[in-house]
Amino acid sequence: MRTSSWLAQIIPLVEICSAASSKRGLVFTPNAEHAGDNKLWVQSGSDLTWYYNYQSSPSPAYSSLSQDQFEFIPMMWGIGSDPNDTKFLTDVKKLIDDGTKIKHVLGFNEPDTSSAYGGSNIKPADAALAWVANFEPLGKMGVKLGLPACTGGWDSLPWLKQFLGNCSELVSTGKDKKNCTWDFLPVHWYDNFAGLASHIGEREATWPNKSIWITEYAFAHQDLKPTQEFYNQTIDYFDKLDSIGRYSYFGAFRSTNSNVGANAAFLDKSGKLTDIGSWYLGFAATGVTPESSKAALLEPTVGSLILGVIAGILVGSL
Repeated sequence: MRTSSWLAQIIPLVEICSAASSKRGLVFTPNAEHAGDNKLWVQSGSDLTWYYNYQSSPSPAYSSLSQDQFEFIPMMWGIGSDPNDTKFLTDVKKLIDDGTKIKHVLGFNEPDTSSAYGGSNIKPADAALAWVANFEPLGKMGVKLGLPACTGGWDSLPWLKQFLGNCSELVSTGKDKKNCTWDFLPVHWYDNFAGLASHIGEREATWPNKSIWITEYAFAHQDLKPTQEFYNQTIDYFDKLDSIGRYSYFGAFRSTNSNVGANAAFLDKSGKLTDIGSWYLGFAATGVTPESSKAALLEPTVGSLILGVIAGILVGSL
């Protein structure tokens, strides 16, 4: 009887340690040399519920999965020479017409910075033209719209405000002032936790009651310990904060392919899940360090201690 009582108290704790997060998604950056890595993110038991790939079309690697299983979110990464081009709108409408349940779309990738740093480098006025041509019609169809995902730099907020001002001018007529449609605000961040919390708070104050999605983030180019500490802080913070609608850590690649530092990667150089990679999927620590495929000795975690207690109780009851 005492054994059953102990188990009744401990098992809920184990469930808490492995609780899933419906907010958690994948920034998909496929590795052509190691296509098998793609399946790691959707293995049985994975916490990941959605993904984006910086494109308007789903990735072939996940073509067998329905939107209910693994939601694809199209992105209009940037614009070409004609900001009024509607290719993105056409692509998304075709997906919908073909039966794909597109519920959300993402705006431009880091339009406030140059291509040398991975940005789409778009002037706010041009971005507004592209938004009205491609996103406003999707909003009228019931698709939820994510604003352009700016960098964590000082210019990001002024860029967004200018963009929204330009957009408002385009949809307004005479004295009838209107605002462009949008539903959530994606942000990117690659520095420490205090800065991230401040960055989010500034946007919450600017646009109260709007959902925020962290669509790229990591503590870039740091030692392993602060990288893991940052990861654990942010996961707890995002899951508890109501204003955070979704989040996607930038790390779904091998450490040798990382441009944000090896320690941020989900996989070591041989393709084994690191602690952060395994934690992000909802599993236990692996002890695999990003720089090596050898397992390292781990300090006991709450989950491992609880499982150890359960094992001891079960053995003692035999």
